[in-house]
Amino acid sequence: MKTLAAEIGRTHELKDVKNAQGLEVVKEAIRAFPQLDQAVQNGVPIPPPAAAAQAASPLPAYAQNAAPEIKLEIEYLLDLAFQKGIATALAESAKSPYFVQDAFHDALAGRLYPEMQKRGLMK
Repeated sequence: MKTLAAEIGRTHELKDVKNAQGLEVVKEAIRAFPQLDQAVQNGVPIPPPAAAAQAASPLPAYAQNAAPEIKLEIEYLLDLAFQKGIATALAESAKSPYFVQDAFHDALAGRLYPEMQKRGLMK
């Protein structure tokens, strides 16, 4: 989480996203997230989503009507991010079609943004 918060800080300073706020900054930081060494990834666990968030679908609204195999792939990538780290999940998502990558980024940002606010890592 601290690594992602640092990446968010760097991303927020970029001219293209300087006026972006909240969730959009998290999405851009995830897209720019550095590929970390496996040892570093293992030292930065991602908290599991809150119980209320688990009840709702983890998928962004535009992916709700996707084919079942696409939904499963996005959910697999989310689970991978929570189990093995963001960098591992991003590397795996690079093998997927762009729609899956984009939906994964959006879903991950949607899950991480409230947690980062709660921890005081974002406004």
